[in-house]
Amino acid sequence: MDAAVKLFWQPGCTSCLRTKEFLVRKGVRFQSVNVHDDEAGREELLRLGARSVPVVAKGERFVFAQVLDDVAKFLGIDFHSERLPPAVLVERLEAILASAEEAVRALPEAALERTLPGRSRSYRALGYHVFRIPEAFLDALDEGATLLAERVNALPPDEIRTGDDIARYGAAVRARLARWWASGPDPTRPVETYYGSKPLHLVLERTAWHSAQHTRQLEMVLGMLGVPVPRQLEMVLGMLGVPVPRPLAPELLQGLPVPEDVWG
Repeated sequence: MDAAVKLFWQPGCTSCLRTKEFLVRKGVRFQSVNVHDDEAGREELLRLGARSVPVVAKGERFVFAQVLDDVAKFLGIDFHSERLPPAVLVERLEAILASAEEAVRALPEAALERTLPGRSRSYRALGYHVFRIPEAFLDALDEGATLLAERVNALPPDEIRTGDDIARYGAAVRARLARWWASGPDPTRPVETYYGSKPLHLVLERTAWHSAQHTRQLEMVLGMLGVPVPRQLEMVLGMLGVPVPRPLAPELLQGLPVPEDVWG
């Protein structure tokens, strides 16, 4: 294995999974460093100067891997991505959030504090995170502030306890998204983020596919992804066997750069 290239990641991280799939697809040999379980790897990541994953590194140089174009440029890989138009991204995101609202309502109260495999995020936090992603995006735009990983990954407040609480919060975020788009934002304007200054169009795309991927995970947790799931994986994920009221329509994911796998 070529240890010159390292991928720092953690379980359940959607961008980590997408980066891993990208490197494998491009034939890049890399050392996999799970910072959730590997304390030495976590310390190495901090020494590099990074505070979030995924990160692709070569020696003392690294790049945040939230955008595959950045990873390709860093590694000298020929790559070009096409993005759906902003209006389509907003339409898709609104539909994704609507599906997620129904999914979180279906989470049994007794299972809300159950944790996801390989990390400390609870089912309640996963459901909240689906909506926190676009809310953090909108907050950064409204405040003229940098979109920070800490804001995106914030835990649900104490008052958001039940699936119904999460769904009501999600409905408010979805309504806010619609109002923002109706105001006529400029999709070419730069947005400062924890992974660099990026066009709003790109950050909007990331917001849409990021929420979509976590909604796919939420559906898997509920136990009705729509594809056969091995019994061993079902046991590991602690799937609840609860039907998803409004599963994501496959066409909602078309053109979004979601990972091939749901969990990794």
